[in-house]
Amino acid sequence: MIEHHVRVHPSADRLQREDQLAWKLASVAAETGEPDADSVTMAVNRVIDNASVAVAALLRRPVAVARAQAAAHRGAAPGASVFGTRARTSPEWAAWANGTAVRELDFHDTYLAADYSHPGDNIPPLLAVAQHTGRTGADLLRGIVAAYEIHVALVKGICLHEHRIDHVAHLGAATACGLGALLRLPTETVYQAVQQAVHTTTATRQSRKGEISSWKAFAPAFAGKAAIEAVDRAMRGETSPSPVYEGEDGFLAWMLDGPDADYTVRLPEPGAPRRAILDTYTKEHSAEYQAQAVIDLARRLRERIPSPGKVRSVVLHTSHHTHRVIGSGANDPQKYDPTASRETLDHSVPYIFAVALQDGTWHHERSYAPERARRPETVELWQKITTVEDPEWTRRYHDPDPDRRAFGGRAVITLADGSVIEDQLAVADAHPAGARPFDRPAYAGKFRTLAGNIVTPADQDRFLSAAEHLAELTAPGLDGLFPVVDTEAVAAYDAKLPKGLF
Repeated sequence: MIEHHVRVHPSADRLQREDQLAWKLASVAAETGEPDADSVTMAVNRVIDNASVAVAALLRRPVAVARAQAAAHRGAAPGASVFGTRARTSPEWAAWANGTAVRELDFHDTYLAADYSHPGDNIPPLLAVAQHTGRTGADLLRGIVAAYEIHVALVKGICLHEHRIDHVAHLGAATACGLGALLRLPTETVYQAVQQAVHTTTATRQSRKGEISSWKAFAPAFAGKAAIEAVDRAMRGETSPSPVYEGEDGFLAWMLDGPDADYTVRLPEPGAPRRAILDTYTKEHSAEYQAQAVIDLARRLRERIPSPGKVRSVVLHTSHHTHRVIGSGANDPQKYDPTASRETLDHSVPYIFAVALQDGTWHHERSYAPERARRPETVELWQKITTVEDPEWTRRYHDPDPDRRAFGGRAVITLADGSVIEDQLAVADAHPAGARPFDRPAYAGKFRTLAGNIVTPADQDRFLSAAEHLAELTAPGLDGLFPVVDTEAVAAYDAKLPKGLF
């Protein structure tokens, strides 16, 4: 790996393009060759994972709205597929609809380091462009692996959340790079696209604060759509704000650490394999990733508690990120509100721990149902749960060794009689270092479980076969990456939506 030091430069420095971060990212994308077998295997897993959660979300309002908006933009042929329909639409709008479907349930992959990310959000725009431009499965795999490489590098090197910038700013750059690798674009073109994508997808983290709205699902889809438009514009010879990262009025100087900003981004050497995708991990439960281990811990503790009703208090000792983002340290009263939105509840670890402790399970719909959140005994327990930051868990969260990195915590449960029950869990059971690491059968099982109500068993088989042979798919074969669903049920749901402009 090569360490690239990134800092703010005044315009008078005339920083050369080759010395700018956007150029270095673009170079990695342009030089990406065919991925190795391990990276291909994981990319296929993530394609299956994305389809799983997208299909499960088809009859949810934000997904239906995005689908309706996309349907109004047919665009030039051949276009790209949209989950839940048989029609094709313009690739940027297909990315919008499919990206929203993938993100809606908060149920696909994650990577946590200096910042947060869901690298699987790169896949919908890459797949849409691959379909529209007639690329093969091998081309798509190259793009996915390149996008993950850039995404992970940025998340490791540049923290956005401490400045309350939403993590999709890194996604826009990664998707632009993935598209560059997919299409084998020159470095110059990718460089311009990266800069436009970063410039247009920088937004505040209010989308994940307080009363969290459905925009949480739309935000990465917006970044994917913006990245496609940036690549299109760059391919036509247009330029973008430069240097977008290092400029004295740029991203680092005014959005992040300021004029004295100094970051280190590590990128692979020319010719080195792109294997960052192997550092990422998926979710077994539909909730914020930092709650994954907490759910598993609660399920384990349930066996040791005579009754959740006998709990006097629960304190979760955990990392700074977990405490401040989804814990009581966020100081969001909405995280304790029984009428809160689903988006808010899946970012409330007190709520999640309470339900998992009472039910001993977690479900992407039932666990968030309004009647479930308002159950009196749940509300009573929920209000007794707080989080505190433990420096040791924060240190483990940022451990440079991925085998030692921890995203869980320690639960201290005090019962009504004063007795105390404690237990801890470092990583979720499904994590690569967990008790039951996800493998291909687990991904396939997740798909079959989530698709069971809307995809026939025969069509489930066809989708899994197409995904598992992704490297060999021809351009028409990419259609097989969209499971055939009950389109009548989808259309009936869509017909109930209010109309917009399109």
